[in-house]
Amino acid sequence: MEAKVRWQNKMSFEAEVTSGHKIIMDASPDVGGENKGPRPTELLLSGVGGCSGIDIINILGKMRQEITSLAVHVNGTRAEDYPKKFTDIHVHFELEGPGLDPEKVKKAAQMSMEKYCSVSLSLNANITYSYEVNGTKYNDW
Repeated sequence: MEAKVRWQNKMSFEAEVTSGHKIIMDASPDVGGENKGPRPTELLLSGVGGCSGIDIINILGKMRQEITSLAVHVNGTRAEDYPKKFTDIHVHFELEGPGLDPEKVKKAAQMSMEKYCSVSLSLNANITYSYEVNGTKYNDW
């Protein structure tokens, strides 16, 4: 796996990844950017959401659970001092589907966040997670 990142101008960069996709990243105007794309830190949080979402779909599919909707909300808190790394990340899964078993959703979330999601497991941050099924919130962690 590889990403080739090229400077475009000012604070804008274009990344081309192994799969051939291109992503524009930029900084905010207050630090010289032009807001042409997401910040690299936003992409990191998005990667946590995408990675864990893929896990949830795969795991619940194997458990024969029907999912009609999945949203993954990822919130991160960064340190105030450089390197301003993420210190805390919270992942909240919102799932809908007829007959979805909350215990199976809990198990899928645990498996993703504690064993399979290579993005979140690569980070040195305190990562917590919660879930809701058909509008009912569960916060067992």
